[in-house]
Amino acid sequence: MGLSILGATGSIGRQTLDVAEGLGLEISALAAGSSAQALETAARRFRPKIAILYDEKAAADLRGRLADTDVKVLSGMEGLLEAASLPQADTVLAAMSGAVGLRPALAAIEAGKKLALANKETLVCAGRLVTAAAEAAGVPLLPVDSEHSAIFQCLQGQGEVKRILLTASGGPFRNHSAEELKHVTREDALRHPNWSMGPKITVDSATLMNKGLEFIEAMHLFRVPPEKIKVLIHPQSVVHSAVEFADGAVIAQLGSPDMRLPIQLALTWPERKPCPAPALDLTKTAPLSFAEPDLERFPCLGLAMDCAKRPETADGAVMNAANEEAVRAFLEGRIGFTQIYEIVSRTLEALSGRPGRTLEEILGSDEEARRLSKACLSSIS
Repeated sequence: MGLSILGATGSIGRQTLDVAEGLGLEISALAAGSSAQALETAARRFRPKIAILYDEKAAADLRGRLADTDVKVLSGMEGLLEAASLPQADTVLAAMSGAVGLRPALAAIEAGKKLALANKETLVCAGRLVTAAAEAAGVPLLPVDSEHSAIFQCLQGQGEVKRILLTASGGPFRNHSAEELKHVTREDALRHPNWSMGPKITVDSATLMNKGLEFIEAMHLFRVPPEKIKVLIHPQSVVHSAVEFADGAVIAQLGSPDMRLPIQLALTWPERKPCPAPALDLTKTAPLSFAEPDLERFPCLGLAMDCAKRPETADGAVMNAANEEAVRAFLEGRIGFTQIYEIVSRTLEALSGRPGRTLEEILGSDEEARRLSKACLSSIS
């Protein structure tokens, strides 16, 4: 099996390479944003057909670094699209962070690839478009997020779903007061209690926006209305999610907080193979607890849940674009933690209800939301 990895230098990408090596998979393409040195290391180790950096200058650097190899170096969106549709790859793992992953995901579907989806923004921005394209092409969408992988597993061979129970750790600030949240720092937000992830998704976990994005993703992946999805705060991150069925039975998937398990399952499904992730020892787990999320202290989650009610609009794309810009500003020290919500809500209020039926409409709304959110940032930073 040939594998293209989009987002090869990020947390998911690096773990995918470890899993792929253990499974003996051929790496056909490696793509990343701008990390020339990291991608050079991966390319020398796995010798893909092509290596892509989205950033043009970084790609030129990589081209020089790999001049003594037969690895072809490409750049920009065209490079990502070629990686997504490469004939030598029958599976594409989409792990690039942000809306930039949307067009490559659609290209992989159009090329008939099995799509292992770790880029939740693809479905947040264009869930109806992507799922319709996958259905028309007969292409499986296999979730890589631990929560969606858990739901996927719980649904196998079962009956009518009453609700999906989407778990969230609550992030590093689950016990903070609203006043305390105004003063948290970048370093505080990047200390996730259970998972080791990239900075953007770690901040999203701290605001609970990540769970909001996953709420929308689950709605599209599993074809359920938003009222059939319930978010539960589960600090131990042992129950990765669960499904309640019509008869009242609840089936849950449990495991250690290690992304290699859902990554491997997406690559090998319907087979299960031994995995390097540590096995869960139930005798050593802390008592499991569950609670309702506090939407007053973490309003980003409520914002996303509200967007989920308007899937025919571009609201998901608008919210996601504004959040990307606001989180970048927070990581750069230009705004405070609670101002992330302020930027996203102001942008969404101004642009809510724009049509989202086509890729052009969605990308246009994404562009306009970035412009407006940057203007909002200038007014408060």
